[in-house]
Amino acid sequence: MAKLTLFYTDGCHLCEQAYELVLRCVTSDAVIHKDIVDDPQLMAEYQTSIPVLKLTDSARALFWPFTEQDIKELLK
Repeated sequence: MAKLTLFYTDGCHLCEQAYELVLRCVTSDAVIHKDIVDDPQLMAEYQTSIPVLKLTDSARALFWPFTEQDIKELLK
């Protein structure tokens, strides 16, 4: 199973919704969480677009809003 990285920040209700969608498609151990606050580069890149879901070893990513079907397509 492919690993996914979820870019988020604490207190982001959209990020919580995104994680719930992700868990409909993969198990929790397939998801890496990256808080963008911990990395200035990630903050600059994603601060206005989180949650972002990315295939860990790929440039392919989904920017919110995305659906369960979008996640399944990303995993193909």
